Amino acid sequence: MQTTLSEQARLLPRAEEAESILRTCVHCGFCNATCPTYQLLGDELDGPRGRIYLIKQVLEGNEVTQKTQQHLDRCLSCRNCETTCPSGVDYHNLLDIGRAVVDAAVPRSLDQRLLREGLRSVVPNPGLFKALVSSGQMFRALLPNTLQIKLPRRIYPAKPRPVTPHTRQVLILEGCVQPSLSPNTNAATARVLDRLGISVIATREAGCCGAVDYHLDAQAAGLDRARRNIDAWWPSIEKGAEAIVQTASGCGAFIKDYGHLLSTDPVYAEKAKRVSALARDLVEVLRDEPLETLGIHSDQRLAFHCPCTLQHAQKLGGAVEALLTKLGFNLTFVPDAHLCCGSAGTYSLTQPELSRQLRDNKLNALESGHPEVIVTANIGCQSHLDGAGRTPVRHWIELVEAAMPPSNPGVLP
Repeated sequence: MQTTLSEQARLLPRAEEAESILRTCVHCGFCNATCPTYQLLGDELDGPRGRIYLIKQVLEGNEVTQKTQQHLDRCLSCRNCETTCPSGVDYHNLLDIGRAVVDAAVPRSLDQRLLREGLRSVVPNPGLFKALVSSGQMFRALLPNTLQIKLPRRIYPAKPRPVTPHTRQVLILEGCVQPSLSPNTNAATARVLDRLGISVIATREAGCCGAVDYHLDAQAAGLDRARRNIDAWWPSIEKGAEAIVQTASGCGAFIKDYGHLLSTDPVYAEKAKRVSALARDLVEVLRDEPLETLGIHSDQRLAFHCPCTLQHAQKLGGAVEALLTKLGFNLTFVPDAHLCCGSAGTYSLTQPELSRQLRDNKLNALESGHPEVIVTANIGCQSHLDGAGRTPVRHWIELVEAAMPPSNPGVLP
C-alpha cells in the first residue's frame, strides 16, 4: 500500500515504523474473514483492512473524527488478523500508533473519560481492586446485574506455596486482578514447578505489566510500569533466574513486547530486550520438563479456551492442548477456536454489547462437546466467561495441580 505521511505525522516518534507497516499491507482483505467485530457488524471499517485505511488517512493528514475513534475503539486487539495475514502486517503496533494520534486529537465524552480513568486507577492496583471485589461480594445482591456478572461466582483460595529452595529458579508475575479473582492460580503453579525442581521467586515490587494503561489512552504510563517491572526483576535476573513466568497470557504478550516498545529508550532498551527474551508463558516452561514425574493420570473431560494473546500474540496455539492431552485429560473439540471470547482486557467494560455477543458465541462453541469444566490461560478470559454463570471456568494449571498425588514438601503454614 502506497502512502505519504503528512509533515506532522513524520514528527511522530514511530513515524517510520508506521509507514513501513502501512506499506506491508496489500489490502487483500483476508483479515476480515477472521475478524470477530467484522463478523458481528459487517462494516468494512470494523475490520482490520478498514481500520488500516482509517489510520492511513489520519497519518496522511486527513480529518480525525469521533467516528474514526469509534472504529478503532471497537477493535479487540485480538491479533487474529495477524495470524491470517499472508503479508505479515504488524497490525497491533500500527493500531497502537494510530490510536495514540486519534486519542490526542479527539476528546472523549465525560462518561468515557471517567470510565477509562477509573479503570486505570483501580485495575492495576491489587490492593484497591481486592478491597472492591470483597465489598462487591458482600453486597452482591444490591448491585446492578452489569456489575454482578463481573464478580467471581466462586473464589478458590490459594493453597500454601512450597518453601523448599531449588537450584533452578524462575520469577513469576503476580498480576493485578488475578490475586483477587483467582488467587490459587500462581500458588498451583508454584506447587507444580516445585515438583519439577524449580523454585518460584515472587517479586512483590513488580506490579501491573502496563497493558491496562497502554491500551486505555495512557501509553506513556504503561511504559513507565514496564520500566518499574524491569527494575524490580533485574537483581534476580543478574543472579541467574532462568525465566519470567506468566500465568496470564495477556500479561505475557505485553511483557514479550517490552523490548520493542522500549527499543529507543537509551536507559532501558537493552534491559527490556533481555526481559522480553526471558518472558515465558507457563506452558513454555512445563512442556520441556519431565511431566511423567508429576504422576498425573486424569481422564477429566475439559474444553480448552485458547486466549487470543496465547494463540495469536505469542503463537502458542495448541501448546496447552498438547500438554493436557499428554497428561491424560480428555479434551473436547471446540469449533471456531481461533475467535475471541470478547474479554480483551477492559473491552468487556468499554464495549459491553459486542463483548457479550462474543462471549455467548464462544461459550456455545466451548460447551458443544459437553465438558465438565472449561479451562483457559488468561484471567481476563476466565472471569469473563465464568461471569455468564454457565459451565465453570478455571485456569488449566489448577486442574493439573489438583490431579497430582499428595506430597509432603515443606510448605508455609
